[in-house]
Amino acid sequence: MAESLDRWMENARRRRWVVMGVSGCGKSEMGRRLADALGIAYAEGDDDHPPANVAKMAAGTPLTDIDRRDWLLLLQSRIAAAAARNEGLVLSCSSLKRRYRDLLRAGDPALVFVHLHGDRALIAQRMHQRPGHFMPPALLESQLRDLEPLQADEAGIVLDIADTPEQLIEQLMQHCRQQAD
Repeated sequence: MAESLDRWMENARRRRWVVMGVSGCGKSEMGRRLADALGIAYAEGDDDHPPANVAKMAAGTPLTDIDRRDWLLLLQSRIAAAAARNEGLVLSCSSLKRRYRDLLRAGDPALVFVHLHGDRALIAQRMHQRPGHFMPPALLESQLRDLEPLQADEAGIVLDIADTPEQLIEQLMQHCRQQAD
């Protein structure tokens, strides 16, 4: 039993993970928690946005696919570098569209997505509770419109943000155990 526990945990630690979802769903918090639970590196995808993208979002203008392209390629290179070193990584990134996830997956075909989803009202409430964040609540509708949920052929798990962070981490650990079996 201890050997199988070690096996699934080691497998989870050597994976690359993307915690995805619309703004305000808790990607950063859950990304940090997952990285801590696994003992691997965490990267905040928003930190790599160029200043022009941040300014555009702060002004209430949704990013276009063209705006996101270089940013996604930078994140893809982070993922690929971790994969080349056979190191685990947790990255938070909205990854709203399938083509964005495909671009990230080009850095590591075994990339696993953790899709945080939830009720629109709960997400809006959370967005209003984080003053000073560059992403205004007004952009939530455009993000929900752009969101393409994980498809059956994409490695990942969908979690409901109505659960506590502790429950979500336990669900993720259970997912890891099942993948190792």
